[in-house]
Amino acid sequence: MQRREFMSSALAAGSLAAFKFTSALSRSGPIPDIVAITSDGADITLRGAEVLDLAKRLQGQLLLAGDPGYDEARYLWNPSFNKHPALVVQPVDVPDIQAAVSFAREHNLLLAVKCGGHSHSGQSTCDRGMQIHLSKFRGAHVDAAARRVSVKGGTLLGQVDRATMAHGLVTPLGTVSHTGVGGLTLGGGFGRLARRFGMSIDNLESMDVVTADGELRHASNRENQDLFWGLRGGGGNFGIVTQFEFKLHPMQRQVIAGWLRFPITKARDVLTVFADYAATAPDDLYIQPIITLPPGGAPGMAEMEVGYCGPVKDAERALAPVRKIGTPLSDSIKAMDYVELQRSGDTSDPRAVATYLKGGFVTSLPDDLIAALVDGLEGDPRRATAVFFQQCGGACSRAPEDATAFANRDALANMMTLSGWSSGASDSAEHIAATRRYWSTLEKFTRGFYVNDIAREATARDVNSNYRGNYARLVALKTKYDPSNLFRLNANVQPDRAKRVTSRV
Repeated sequence: MQRREFMSSALAAGSLAAFKFTSALSRSGPIPDIVAITSDGADITLRGAEVLDLAKRLQGQLLLAGDPGYDEARYLWNPSFNKHPALVVQPVDVPDIQAAVSFAREHNLLLAVKCGGHSHSGQSTCDRGMQIHLSKFRGAHVDAAARRVSVKGGTLLGQVDRATMAHGLVTPLGTVSHTGVGGLTLGGGFGRLARRFGMSIDNLESMDVVTADGELRHASNRENQDLFWGLRGGGGNFGIVTQFEFKLHPMQRQVIAGWLRFPITKARDVLTVFADYAATAPDDLYIQPIITLPPGGAPGMAEMEVGYCGPVKDAERALAPVRKIGTPLSDSIKAMDYVELQRSGDTSDPRAVATYLKGGFVTSLPDDLIAALVDGLEGDPRRATAVFFQQCGGACSRAPEDATAFANRDALANMMTLSGWSSGASDSAEHIAATRRYWSTLEKFTRGFYVNDIAREATARDVNSNYRGNYARLVALKTKYDPSNLFRLNANVQPDRAKRVTSRV
């Protein structure tokens, strides 16, 4: 059971109405002047004629507040963030993206980029700035003979899984099919196959990216190698990737996967088995412990998700250490279609449950950490609470720390705690505070964090230390490719202010 499935089933859910998307050009009469905000927080007035000129240059949509489709575009999966951009651009091609980026740069607009909308820290939307919403810029093309897939920047990972598995091929992506490939990959990219085939960034052959100057650049090991290095783990700091090219690997369609579910009293046993086995498990096996407390006093649950993608004849041997937890309340492990497995954690309603997440990498699970996890977990009748791990290791750990911008190659797992409550509830600050108190007992066991799960309160110092010895190189790249820090709503690497005036690409 994935965290989104748990949260959405634990709390009541509504549904969004379908919207018809129309452009600002369809309005009758002139576009009024719009009060917006710069990236530095200053007020700015966008003249209606300038906005109209931008709309005329787009093949895609430009949406303003009140337009059909505007609210759906600005929404994130986490309704803790209810922001209202001054402009929403929905590009359909690369020139649209270039035009939007150039407009934002020329007006120094606060800029957010949305692909799947899964940002826990709310950075794929903004108040009074520009949101570039990539939902109309999707598609995956498979070259089965070359074992490559070309993926447009706004594509969701489920589209890639479906297209590649039709040829008996895969590339390692995430674990929720409506996650955006762009955000997932630029942060590193963990998933059920990463231990076998490496992280998403380890499977990239090339990228095309629109940088802050509006230029389209190709980045690979042969061209713009510095940019290629920084994009692999540096998040959205350097531009908007319009095309990803991934390596593909042969894999059977059926995998062995499912969940072992135990009462909450078995939480310590579940975590202990994970601690003992995670580092030595075969690369074909992915295991993920999840401890949950639903709202309203319902019984909690301790679970182990497993995903095995190796030879079927070896599956039970790989699972044997996990079976030592004991007799589960339920056992759903079975042969399963890989694409179906990738959809198993999806939820259909992005606005039902507000969430707050804290996370960090661990290199081991000592007894003190297991005790802190189990003893400190507290329920609340108003919120759901979960603590869970995303297993790393295997092929993820075999690249050197400086091979890509992603530096946390020594991680055994990404440890996270998440609270969820009914969207619109007035006590969200209490739930966030409770999550932070719990995390304060766990954080000392961590080293670094996954930038895709960056906390909303993270500081520049946090980002610096997280990139370890790679940080100085990232600052140099940021100063070269984005000297004004246009792309700042991310795990932001700030340019060198002393050098950025004279920076040239």
